[in-house]
Amino acid sequence: MRKMMYCPTRRGLLMGAGAVLGSGLGAGLLPGLGRAQTAIKVAGIYTVPVEQQWVSRIHLAAEAAKAAGQVDYAYSENTSNTDYPRVMREYAESGVQLIVGEIFGVEQEAREVAADYPDVAFLMGSSFPPDDSTPNLAVFDNYIQDASYLSGIVAGSMSKGSIGMVGGFPIPEVNRLMHAFMAGAREMNPDIKFQVSFIGSWFDPPKAKETAFAMIESGVDMLYAERFGVSDAAMEKGVLAIGNVIDTQSDYPDTVVASAIWHFEPTLNAAVAAVQAGSFKAADYGTYSLMKEGGCSLAPLGSFEGKVPEAAMAMVAEKEAAIRSGAITIEVNDEEPKST
Repeated sequence: MRKMMYCPTRRGLLMGAGAVLGSGLGAGLLPGLGRAQTAIKVAGIYTVPVEQQWVSRIHLAAEAAKAAGQVDYAYSENTSNTDYPRVMREYAESGVQLIVGEIFGVEQEAREVAADYPDVAFLMGSSFPPDDSTPNLAVFDNYIQDASYLSGIVAGSMSKGSIGMVGGFPIPEVNRLMHAFMAGAREMNPDIKFQVSFIGSWFDPPKAKETAFAMIESGVDMLYAERFGVSDAAMEKGVLAIGNVIDTQSDYPDTVVASAIWHFEPTLNAAVAAVQAGSFKAADYGTYSLMKEGGCSLAPLGSFEGKVPEAAMAMVAEKEAAIRSGAITIEVNDEEPKST
């Protein structure tokens, strides 16, 4: 279990059944949350614009649930950490039944708010496990290392031996995806080198772009675009890139070879079903991001179809089948990655 700490402002947030998650994780069911299969009131609270990668996936899933008549959805974006607890309280007071958001930078304050509203369900992105003291607060995270690993295999086959990686902050949610990507690339080339840099922001495309430019000038021929702005640099300089969380190939058809995609729908739909059933409780919803749960995938190659070496695609197919069957498990390494 990680020690409680305060992380910097975390990147923003954006069909499974409502099964009871993780035996022994949290205690108690929410009173009064049982509903017929009617739309429930859901609010999203995000620290960055809903266009940002991570947030966009949550927002997209919520909009899809709204279109399907499952939820009545409202949201607040660009909410600062200092304002976050206040916005949580306002939504809770307004009659919202499920609040979705991120508490990476306000762990303690957010859990105090949740404790004050035991009849409201909170599904929050967090680096920490569920806590018995807040039985109405469940956590989730983007455990998409499966897809990141597969995208690394593609990258390793397309690089001549030097890959640049630009991230926001070296926190577990970023580190594990970078490590999985690096492990995949080494499947194709054990001697491949990596340049790793963090820009100290979750949404600063110009800074990410400049960092990527510097890497290209130093000799990298492939970029891992954990942040917006990296693929722009790759496109301008004529090098390839790998996307993260969202599929941006339509915007960079000659640049983005592949992307590891996060699908938040299984996570959200499970929480909505639990609220409707009156069975929502403190639990870890992170498992819904795994590939075998439909929570992540490798995006279609699109314009790069047929351009990736056959050996790499054969390995991708083999590893994906093994991941989905449970024959192999991609390592979760939350340590800060280093340049090699």
